[in-house]
Amino acid sequence: MIAIQSLTRQRLAAITSQYPACYSRLFSTSPASQDVHSSASRTPPTEPHTIDPRWLTMIKRRIGKCMMFGLKPPQIQEAGNILQRVARDWRGLIAGSEGYLTDETRRGHVNNVTYVRYAETARVYFTRNFALHIDPAHKTEWMNLVSSKGVGVILRSIKVDYKFPMTYPDQVTVYHKLAHDPASAQSSQYAFHLQAMIVSEAHQRPAARVHEDIVVYDYKQGKKTALPPFMEAQFQKTWELQKQAKQHWQQQILDIEARVRKLETDSWDREDAVEDMGSAKK
Repeated sequence: MIAIQSLTRQRLAAITSQYPACYSRLFSTSPASQDVHSSASRTPPTEPHTIDPRWLTMIKRRIGKCMMFGLKPPQIQEAGNILQRVARDWRGLIAGSEGYLTDETRRGHVNNVTYVRYAETARVYFTRNFALHIDPAHKTEWMNLVSSKGVGVILRSIKVDYKFPMTYPDQVTVYHKLAHDPASAQSSQYAFHLQAMIVSEAHQRPAARVHEDIVVYDYKQGKKTALPPFMEAQFQKTWELQKQAKQHWQQQILDIEARVRKLETDSWDREDAVEDMGSAKK
């Protein structure tokens, strides 16, 4: 886990160097800069990015600060619209922005057991979703993958990066995605890698991340075998959908950032700003 955290810090440091200091809080849990009137802080990022797991919480706090300072009726309406959008789309903003497909047919809802069991259960749903919703023409073949009737899949290794402990009665949603382009040199004809995000519904952020190494196995011949053509075809389509989802949700994040930033510069973060103290001024 220490190695994972070290690599993560290096990656985030490289990303944040592209943006003004004010927006480094999107990528770090460190406190934001107190220089709220700096000219750099007035420019929202213009490129998609990997967001901080607590981004939703920070967005709500920033809007709350604007409302506490005092907003005009149109600004209050805008703040309400942003909060409604965040409440509706939070799964897409958090998971979709990383390429996870978050529509109803892709979700795996499981109850409160262990993190590894979450991922195992959701991986079965991942396969069943192909059989029932995505590629019903090969329903039998997809369902056989999670059995030992012929060609199936075997988990070779699993790595869990724990983010924070969940407590009862929290519930989770688990999303899976392909880790590599099926057509790339990183992909094997006998195996594939999945990444999973275990999302806390109560905290609305990832509770754990999982990396799974899966081998295709022929139970009748007793040895590994190549991915069947129906799997290769659907994985390639899924990879393209993941790229589209990532681009779409990252753009939604940038749009929300720009709208919240405008609320800030129109309320408390302007040179002539004076807090509306309400009845306390009388």
